[in-house]
Amino acid sequence: MDPIPEARRRPRTLGAALLPVMVSWWLGATLSESASHGGATEPQLPNPILFATQVPIPADFATIGSVFANHLGGLQEAGRGGDLYIRYTDGTLCNLTGEAGYGVAAGLQGEDAIAVRDPAVHWNGDRAVFSMVVGAPNELYVYEDYFWQLYEIDGLGESCGDAIITKVANQPEDVNNVMPTYASDGRILFVSDRPRGGEPHLYPQHDEYESTPTPTGLWSLDPGAGELFLMEHAPSGSFTPIVDSFGRVIFTRWDHLQQDQQADADALNGDVYGTFDYEDESATAAMLPRSDEVFPEPRGERTDLLAGTPYTGHRLNNFFPWEIRQDGMASEILNHLGRHELHFYFNRARDDDPNLVEFIDSVSGRVNPRSIENFLQIVEHPAAPGTYVGVDAPEFQTHASGQVIRTSAAPGVNPDTVVIEYLTHPTTATVVADGAVPPAEHSGHYRDPLVLSDGTVIAAHTSETRAADNEGTRAHPVPRYDFRLAVLETASSGYLEAGAALTPGISKSLSYFDPDVEVSYTGDLWELYPVEVVARTPPAVPPLELAAPEQQIFDELGVDPVTMRSWLRDRDLALVVVRDATTRDAADRQQPFNLQVPGGTATIGASGTVYDIEDFQFFQADQLRGIGGMSSPRPGRRVIARPLHAANAMEVNPANPGGPAGSVPIALDGSVAAFVPTRRALAWQSVDGTGEGVVRERFWLSFQPGEMRACDGCHGINTANQEGGDAADNSPDALRSLLLHWLALSSIFDDGFEQALTRWDSNVQ
Repeated sequence: MDPIPEARRRPRTLGAALLPVMVSWWLGATLSESASHGGATEPQLPNPILFATQVPIPADFATIGSVFANHLGGLQEAGRGGDLYIRYTDGTLCNLTGEAGYGVAAGLQGEDAIAVRDPAVHWNGDRAVFSMVVGAPNELYVYEDYFWQLYEIDGLGESCGDAIITKVANQPEDVNNVMPTYASDGRILFVSDRPRGGEPHLYPQHDEYESTPTPTGLWSLDPGAGELFLMEHAPSGSFTPIVDSFGRVIFTRWDHLQQDQQADADALNGDVYGTFDYEDESATAAMLPRSDEVFPEPRGERTDLLAGTPYTGHRLNNFFPWEIRQDGMASEILNHLGRHELHFYFNRARDDDPNLVEFIDSVSGRVNPRSIENFLQIVEHPAAPGTYVGVDAPEFQTHASGQVIRTSAAPGVNPDTVVIEYLTHPTTATVVADGAVPPAEHSGHYRDPLVLSDGTVIAAHTSETRAADNEGTRAHPVPRYDFRLAVLETASSGYLEAGAALTPGISKSLSYFDPDVEVSYTGDLWELYPVEVVARTPPAVPPLELAAPEQQIFDELGVDPVTMRSWLRDRDLALVVVRDATTRDAADRQQPFNLQVPGGTATIGASGTVYDIEDFQFFQADQLRGIGGMSSPRPGRRVIARPLHAANAMEVNPANPGGPAGSVPIALDGSVAAFVPTRRALAWQSVDGTGEGVVRERFWLSFQPGEMRACDGCHGINTANQEGGDAADNSPDALRSLLLHWLALSSIFDDGFEQALTRWDSNVQ
């Protein structure tokens, strides 16, 4: 664990006892009586609200309410009995799935039972897409696989019985498809745990933390044409995509790019988890003893591996806001925000260089005074483009509920100027210990915030301040958390707190087999995932442009970028460029920043040690790590970083004799250029002449076929680099060399290489 000073640690508990509980109106009625014919309730809202009910699940690890691994469709993960609801403007409720013939009204939830989640309204305001899982055992000890699938509901008018529900065509089967939304052109974007390339033997992908099943990333589907592609590969999972008013896809991604902690436990404590490696990603791959990991550096717990090195041990665990184009290109953390702008502490990479320091928010000099741990369940303010509201919740204990937060990050806003605002009191990001008295300001926990078209904020709220728990039994659960949709109102403290409830409570008496125990529950259902039913104008997709420094090289050599994109698409390749790998953002003093290319450029931010960087080494995320033991391995595999070896990239990149595996040389101007495989997560590092890593990428990125992407440096510049200079805008020599190499290989031009050389000579003279 990082040596965080006690004063810098965010409190995880505050003491416990309940705040005064918002009174629920208990409806001792059947589902059809309490929902389809519900009476009018306050408050009045500008438009109908679509939402889902869910049978409460007390456990908060890999269940439907969890921060991660919440996509599973089994009975223990997602109990049956919830429905899709609409609340009309006068407060009347309608059970849409029930009216359409889906679900079981009460009693045993068997083969016709359902659970519902994640509605998203189409731009026309008259239909929505959502996820639903159908089926449950009719008796104990029946073990079946159940998967969330996508459905559309048409006819969201003012009449309860008009809606028609159909299953979305051509979606992946026998996998979990959740959290859908509509692209500008009507395609459906969603989260899925479908294997990256569809291979059944790689199902499920295990996350980089607990080796728990996780989604593989964001997917894009044209249901009519049946055209499906992976927008971005996320080794530990992506969640809750939306399309914002600028046409960007905004989502939360879990980044945990570090060495395997289960394998570390096996190495240190014996064969605890049974980790091992597959020889390759094929279905027939041999099982091998666990091999050493080559990237990134070891975790702090591996004192045996760190001994004799300058490294402090690497830890990374972020749920940050990300953005990506609707075509899957240009993936990055929202506006290039990162740990320096959002977190309160992280350690330096090595302890042998006094220039490198721990990051502490209060002494960093950054503009943002309010740190957050995570940014979950992001929505955009409909009347304030570029303003995003979400939840900062702990990773466990609260069913992904916590403090409501807000930030403004429209395209072009410099991340150095971005500020986090706390909408609910900071204590709502924490849990109160059992038996302790909660602070008076702690108003409970919040999730699924939504800003309506008139500025009203609603959210799912529980007045519970303690950690999630079951105060009953597995067979007769009494969950602490009781999420109800409520309007958030400004309290005397100046922070938002839950006010009037949107419903009188939706109750149900039911049972289901989980499948080892018959679970019986009578009470209010959770109310989650609210969305406003209103028509909106689809945002335009921003044009795709090549930046001027790279365009200059294409022009010099007479290479048509359109032709290059086509060539890349045909080979499932992307082109990546770094203009100057010696430049780093001024805020990043946690990795080496006095960098030079031997005989070439240098960027020096302080007196002291200067590091040579000679090659740029790429790593690809290979699904190789097994768990559970070679005799009875668990299904699926975890991603492990391996030096770039994808054949389609290796056969077109120039050879780099003397460089480490998967590397390309860094040019004298500090630039890097390479062809890389697509729709597979990649990371990289700059290395010295011995092949030792100097500056390591901390996040996985993936690229699309035909993508041509350039960054100014590593880490890219927000305002100034370590010398106080501007972001690099040189026309990169490495790109020129790579394009000349490509022309020599290519048959696109009849005269190819010789005329390109002539054009280059005439331009540089």
